[in-house]
Amino acid sequence: MLLNLHVKNLAIIDEIEVDFSEGMNVLTGETGAGKSIIIGSINMAIGGKVPKDIIRKGAGFALIELLFSVDTEEQRNYLEEHGIIVDNDEVLVSRKFTKGRGINRINGESVPVSVLKQAAAVLIDVHGQNEQQSLLYKAKHMEILDRYAREDMSGMDTMYTEVYNNYKKLIEQRDLENIPEEERLREISFMQYELEEIENAALVHGEEESLEDTYKQLSNAASIVNGLGEIYSLTGSDANDTVSEKLAYSLRIIGKLCEYDDNINQFAEQLSEIDSLVSDFNRDIVSYLDDIETSGELLEETEKRLDLVRKIKARFGATTELVNEYADKLRSKLERYSEYEEYKAGLDKKIKEEEAKLKKLAISMSEVRKKCAKVLEKEIAEALADLNFLQVQFSIEVRNLDEYTAHGTDEIEFMLSVNPGEDLKPIGMAASGGELSRIMLAVKAVLAGHDEISTLIFDEIDVGISGRTAQMVAEKMALIARQHQVICISHLAQIAAMADAHYLIEKTNSDLHTSTQIRLLGSGEEAEELARILGGAQITEAVMNSAEEMKRLAANLKKEMK
Repeated sequence: MLLNLHVKNLAIIDEIEVDFSEGMNVLTGETGAGKSIIIGSINMAIGGKVPKDIIRKGAGFALIELLFSVDTEEQRNYLEEHGIIVDNDEVLVSRKFTKGRGINRINGESVPVSVLKQAAAVLIDVHGQNEQQSLLYKAKHMEILDRYAREDMSGMDTMYTEVYNNYKKLIEQRDLENIPEEERLREISFMQYELEEIENAALVHGEEESLEDTYKQLSNAASIVNGLGEIYSLTGSDANDTVSEKLAYSLRIIGKLCEYDDNINQFAEQLSEIDSLVSDFNRDIVSYLDDIETSGELLEETEKRLDLVRKIKARFGATTELVNEYADKLRSKLERYSEYEEYKAGLDKKIKEEEAKLKKLAISMSEVRKKCAKVLEKEIAEALADLNFLQVQFSIEVRNLDEYTAHGTDEIEFMLSVNPGEDLKPIGMAASGGELSRIMLAVKAVLAGHDEISTLIFDEIDVGISGRTAQMVAEKMALIARQHQVICISHLAQIAAMADAHYLIEKTNSDLHTSTQIRLLGSGEEAEELARILGGAQITEAVMNSAEEMKRLAANLKKEMK
């Protein structure tokens, strides 16, 4: 269940921290106090859409943290199967938003939003405002029935999805390569031409760089020869005034001077080393000049080869590796196209095999759905009766389609009749907005008894109801809260009276600052808040007595439920 909510710098919230209880938690407050922001923050924390400008004005970040207890072994197994480590039977989910980015964590580990949603799938079910509108769509009906039938499905739906994806890929592959014979032959000819170009080029790794170096040297060979020749004439020839001649003369002079002073020997040694270096330098220049290639024919060959390498890379890939990869794809495709009939027959065989698997799984899934639909429709009809739907008829139709879809060959539709004598109609045609809210509550109540989700959140599910119907909705929610944690935002005194923990959401205003706060009410304060909901601006003694009586009656009802 949800143990704690911590929100900081979000919209009009400075900072709030709430410890939730087991059973039924009800949140009430004046219109505009920020109730929707509280539920909105929970939605955002579990991977929901984040509105723009959600960070409180003047703050550098916004933070939302949810602390859950892991209540069942099934929840633990599911979480660990999805790579979420449970620490001391608790899971801490947090999202931090800064300008331009968000950071998501579970138990301190950074995770993508998809993992937040996976964790939420087994920990919490949030019924947001207007979610009942999803009942207008058949896809939602399929989702509800499959969720109810999850245990009976025994993983068939997961297997079906995998087979269906393989089947679709094979169909797409067949359609993509189902080409006329004339076009196929043209394709073969063109691919052979391209492959021949690549194979004849015989590219070598690193060849382009080597050719560039060679081309640069050959195209500048004359300048190199002239420059090195001029250097040699200054350092190594036998002519007067060269470096070698001057070093030889210097060595003769210093040789005589060493006879007069032994300290001059060090200069003689240094000069001798310089002379040796210059001699080596001159020999290397001569050797280089002897070996340098100045052939115009070689330059032309190098230029042609470099142009070819660049041309091949420009057409088939930026690197030699990419060119070779493209060539491998050509060979593979050529093989398929050259043996096209055999390839197509093999593909058709694979499609038939996958279709046979699909058919078998689809039939099995349909049987499970039909069986579970009969039980589910009965349970929902009973739940609707508990919510003041008199003489209601509810049916789940499972229709067979002539094609495979991502969810099988079934179409699911909820049918309803709320008035005696009326035929069953699609739920969207038979129910009003307020009735849709109660139908969704009935669905949630039934599903709550068949899955591992510990926490159910209802955001203003009581819109459009009052009187006896409101009382019956309150009792149904209190009944759900015997087995699950329920967190509910409500405007109705009947629902608030059934609270095991009652929280008040308040907004404080000053000239420059607006802030939302939430606090747990004491027993005396609960009656006062009920009186505010019942009496509006003026709370009379009669209204207060009504509120206290409502609390007493609710307490007795809850005792009976236990």
